[in-house]
Amino acid sequence: MGCSIKSALAHSTRTIVSVNGVVIAHDAISREAQNHPAPSPMAAWTAAARALAVRELLLQEARRMAVDADILTDGEGRTETAEEAAIRALVELEVATPTPDEAACRRYYQHNLKRFRCANLYEAAHIMIPAQPGDREAYAAARREAKALSLLLRDAPQRFSELALVYSACPSKTVGGNLGQLSAGSTSPEFEAALAAMTPGDTKPVASRFGHHIVRLDRKIEGRELPFAQVKDRIADYLVDRARHTASAQYVARLAARAEIVGVSFPTTADLRMS
Repeated sequence: MGCSIKSALAHSTRTIVSVNGVVIAHDAISREAQNHPAPSPMAAWTAAARALAVRELLLQEARRMAVDADILTDGEGRTETAEEAAIRALVELEVATPTPDEAACRRYYQHNLKRFRCANLYEAAHIMIPAQPGDREAYAAARREAKALSLLLRDAPQRFSELALVYSACPSKTVGGNLGQLSAGSTSPEFEAALAAMTPGDTKPVASRFGHHIVRLDRKIEGRELPFAQVKDRIADYLVDRARHTASAQYVARLAARAEIVGVSFPTTADLRMS
């Protein structure tokens, strides 16, 4: 990582970033890079340079158009700077965001029905044999124990509660291993994937980051599709945000095409239409 940081810094000192002759200071780019998580320091630096170039491009356009902007304070008491207000006012003036009608919202709903479902609910019980995956010996021993218990339960499923009380390391052992109702996010991804693949009455061993489990699925309540009326406003808000983002990106691309920008590249309006 140290070499990557040095390489990024060396690159930054060689790269001049400017917008219509206005140079963006390397120190400003380095500070801005902290706000751009990226897979490498160089990627973060490039993203920061582009963000500051966009800011400078918009400020120059706001000055050219003599945009008059009131400085606003949000609900949390944060007040805009004069430059932030000028950019906001410019975008509000120049970027048109269409309001989606009900037909557009309904089309999105019909094409994305999977997004508008209640999560499945599961009622399950388990016996947990704890072990850390990093401890190979202990993890293998836990797997063998879970497999042996699973084979035992295959022949004597009525003994689940008894075996949970004796072998499980989970507090649920005092109630027969019963976990109650589970939904998405309430347990580990491995556990959820196993439940999704099971049918009520199944008992099977499941490996997770916590160890090995013998899982019994007692009941599965299928998630239902949410009616359009219930999600219409959410869809409309999403479509407005998406349209605003697209229109803003196209506006910046048009400004960039007319400007002299050095050190960073911008997608063209044609690129944005194809993406």
